[in-house]
Amino acid sequence: QVQLVESGGGLVQAGGSLRLSCAASGGTFSQYVMGWFRQTPGKEREFVVGISWGGGSRYYEDSLKGRFTVSRDNAKNTVYLQMNSLKPEDTAVYYCAQGRRVLGPVTRIPNDYAYWGQGTQVTVSS
Repeated sequence: QVQLVESGGGLVQAGGSLRLSCAASGGTFSQYVMGWFRQTPGKEREFVVGISWGGGSRYYEDSLKGRFTVSRDNAKNTVYLQMNSLKPEDTAVYYCAQGRRVLGPVTRIPNDYAYWGQGTQVTVSS
């Protein structure tokens, strides 16, 4: 059974930075796409970014390009999300997720991800 554990969330002022981590266990991490999503109360889960199993392809939500950067370290079974120039509207619970298909394509569709972490809260104050 795959387990994903996010960390690195917290409270930051607008313009600040945070780096989220997601550590995976129980599966073959290097063979699966990883994604980051976020959710605020009363809204649907929103795609942030996906990264291919080898790390060579990244697919960002257009509005986040230039501020957020995803990376992965397959030797450490960990995916990262570097968030810079944070805005109050970035406030959300951030989730990492592992793709459903072995060596599958990067996708923004939540149902294409089989495993999810518990989420980490990011709060950006104005």
